[in-house]
Amino acid sequence: MDGNGRWAKRRGKTRVWGHIRGAGRIKSVVREASDLGIRALTLFAFSTENWSRPDAELTVLWKLLKKFLIRELEALDREGVRLVILGEMDRLAPDVRGVVESAVKRLSGNSGMCLSFAVSYGSRREIVHAAKQFADDCVRGVRKADELVEAKGEALFQSYLWTSVLGDAADTDLVIRTSGERRVSNFLLWQSAYAEYYFTETCWPDFDAECFRKAVREYGARERRFGMVDSTERVAGDSQA
Repeated sequence: MDGNGRWAKRRGKTRVWGHIRGAGRIKSVVREASDLGIRALTLFAFSTENWSRPDAELTVLWKLLKKFLIRELEALDREGVRLVILGEMDRLAPDVRGVVESAVKRLSGNSGMCLSFAVSYGSRREIVHAAKQFADDCVRGVRKADELVEAKGEALFQSYLWTSVLGDAADTDLVIRTSGERRVSNFLLWQSAYAEYYFTETCWPDFDAECFRKAVREYGARERRFGMVDSTERVAGDSQA
């Protein structure tokens, strides 16, 4: 959800103003995703690199997260949404962690769309964390290192990633990057190995339900080959009918 600061700056406002406006966009996008039948939606709310931002800005970001979860909890529950947090929860302040954990528990029994907030998240950190956990299991004799190079090695390693809670929806199909940036910014590097990317100049505070539908429609028109040949394309050497 990128571009809050730039959106505010273009209007002569502070970055905080952009974050407030951006937080207001979450509800409509989550509802649209649910209405479209999307099984899992992950919002990159706060990266590991974001900890270096000014304390005043961080305070506002955490207040907005708490406010959203408290205000929308009933609606999310009615719509059957399950909530998951991806990232280093132990780095959050006790008051923030309390609200988050309470919301996760309240929605844990739902079977609708899984809404994930990536909070204090960095994909490299996630992969390193997974590698350490696997190494620890090897030391304890629970796993053997050779298991990673076996046929199911990738699936085994993926079970150590934070996104393992998403089950078979852990692999990302579509990554939407707002605000005109053309980089992945340490987001779901493992999970998006075969994802489609959609880049838009629209900053997050202006990214509404219609913008989301447009991205999904474009994704639906693409052909995902996963390294294979287009089914309608003749391969050299094929005989003609």
